Amino acid sequence: MTPDPTRIAMWSGPRNLSTAMMYAFAARGDCAVWDEPFYAAYLAATGLPHPMADQVIAAGMSDPAAVAAACLGPIPQSQRLFYQKHMTLHMIPPFDRGFMRGLTNVFLIRHPARVVASYAQKREAPTLADIGFVQQAELFDQIADWLGHAPLVIDSASIRANPRESLGKLCRALGIGFTENMLSWPAGPKPWDGIWAPHWYNAVHASTGFGDPEGPLPALKDDFARLVDRAMPSYEKLRSLAL
Repeated sequence: MTPDPTRIAMWSGPRNLSTAMMYAFAARGDCAVWDEPFYAAYLAATGLPHPMADQVIAAGMSDPAAVAAACLGPIPQSQRLFYQKHMTLHMIPPFDRGFMRGLTNVFLIRHPARVVASYAQKREAPTLADIGFVQQAELFDQIADWLGHAPLVIDSASIRANPRESLGKLCRALGIGFTENMLSWPAGPKPWDGIWAPHWYNAVHASTGFGDPEGPLPALKDDFARLVDRAMPSYEKLRSLAL
């Protein structure tokens, strides 16, 4: 299966600038977006007690094969591009990953200390599996093996530092034109938000564009610091290949 350049699968963990990136692509005007396609299937399969889990399952597609087919199916709203915001942790081993061969896969990374500090404000006691770094490195290796070369990686820090330059590089690498529309969006909820948005998206709903560069890394202790240490090798592996 040949990757389709019009179907962009952005793979990240949570608290990783992923929703802002989805908003940026939606703001283009030629791009349909899908917020965490596999979330309902992931929760239905694992039974994990995520916030709003019952509502997520009820509102989404619980059959992973049906989700995969929709990722490769007709682009919604007859748009030219289809941006899919995927969470790496949702792609659990029982789910067939073959559909990913038909997508242009990109990896969005963020320093583990920032991810852990942000995630812990929304859900207590995150685990390594919750934050998606190990799964991200595993998916990266699998796609690199399929392609015969490394897939695209973009670091949220570079986007925050210079959104125009970083998104321009990404668009050129994807073979699509950059538009200034990607740099801003209206504040508030969006019709393409997942049903879980009230719990997770407060900050991005208050935004009208990408935030300023982030300051020093948060100082984490004890279990949180150990969690960061466990995630760092996977992060560093991809960071060395970022645009």
